Amino acid sequence: MRALILVDLQYDFCPGGALAVPRGDETIAIANRVMPHFSTVVVTQDWHPAEHKSFAVNNPGTKPGDIVEVNGVKQTMWPAHCVQETPGAEIHAGIDRSKVTDLFKKGTDPEIDSYSAFFDNGKKKSTGLDKYLNERWIKQVYVMGLATDYCVKWTALDAKELGFDVWVIEDGCRAVDLHPGDGDAAIEEMRAAGVHFVESGAIGA
Repeated sequence: MRALILVDLQYDFCPGGALAVPRGDETIAIANRVMPHFSTVVVTQDWHPAEHKSFAVNNPGTKPGDIVEVNGVKQTMWPAHCVQETPGAEIHAGIDRSKVTDLFKKGTDPEIDSYSAFFDNGKKKSTGLDKYLNERWIKQVYVMGLATDYCVKWTALDAKELGFDVWVIEDGCRAVDLHPGDGDAAIEEMRAAGVHFVESGAIGA
């Protein structure tokens, strides 16, 4: 059994959003194209309280892109984004909701960020996605979405560590590239960990 994990396809990560990923909106059509080939489709949603510690505005003296230590964990500072109950936090309306089986919110603890769909960045709390997939006898997970160098990467690496066979749909991801080449480096890191890569056109072929 296999599942598709659509990572953070939200307005704030698309062009015009608070933390726009270049060409992030191009992932929507790819998600819709591959969803019918999976019986389990999970959507993740960054869902931050306004006082979240990953926001530069909540850490006086910092600016987006700075790396500081928050509660013992290294944290990149970001512009405020995906704030609970705001339009930017909503899942993109272009996603075909009829194919989605469940949604998992992450980043809800104001004290720690959560790039991965499975755990917070300190691995102190689980989102419950691991249990959800195991209950459905899922052995293989396909991951795509935003962004390659953060939430997609950590979701794929955690899934691999948890024992899943992991595939990233490469053309269904886009990178923040806070530093030029971050996206390519993330792909190499995932490959080194045993994550496989595939193009969307090969899904269901």
